[in-house]
Amino acid sequence: MSSVPPLPPQATAPYIPNHLVWAILTTLFCCLPMGIVSIVYAAQVDGKRAAGDIAGALETSRKAKFWAVLSACVAIVPLTLYLIFAFVVGGLSVLAG
Repeated sequence: MSSVPPLPPQATAPYIPNHLVWAILTTLFCCLPMGIVSIVYAAQVDGKRAAGDIAGALETSRKAKFWAVLSACVAIVPLTLYLIFAFVVGGLSVLAG
């Protein structure tokens, strides 16, 4: 009887989030230029992970998340300022009328 050597354990790459959905949503609803940057980085994550570049995939994932958050913040600040302005102007017109 011949013995068959055991198969080596499969090395699986850890899951690294690509933040692609968040990047697309911030592109559509927040800030287009920053959202596009986020999409570009998000699209690179899976390819780097599949190629075995775990450090590169983690860095690219971090950048995709950063640009998505920045895009959302850039949209929230002007919206908040507009709402405050509308409230103040609306409140003043009620007092004057």
